[in-house]
Amino acid sequence: QVQLVESGGGLVQSGGSLRLSCAASGRSFSSYVMGWFRQAPGKEREFVAARSYSGSKLTYADSVKGRFTISRDRAKNTVDLQMNSLKSEDTAVYYCAAAPYYSGTTYYGQETLYDYWGQGTQVTVSS
Repeated sequence: QVQLVESGGGLVQSGGSLRLSCAASGRSFSSYVMGWFRQAPGKEREFVAARSYSGSKLTYADSVKGRFTISRDRAKNTVDLQMNSLKSEDTAVYYCAAAPYYSGTTYYGQETLYDYWGQGTQVTVSS
């Protein structure tokens, strides 16, 4: 059974940092792109960042470029999202997702590409 489990969410003040982790299990994800999405109250879910297994392909939403970093922790077998300089508009439920990697796909910001999703973790940034 494939599972993606997010952790690390919480309450932080504006300007602070949080690190989210996504633990994937149930199959090999070596041929998958791992992504992070978020959904703020009353808004549609939006793309945040994505990373190919090798790390050769990294994509970020413009709203988080320079502040967020997606990485893989080989020792823990997780995909992490380091979030710095947090703003109130970053408040959302953050979801981890996995999409099959295709060499012809250049942008992994579309939800429809992703087969597996976690349950989400709440991030609240107070101003």
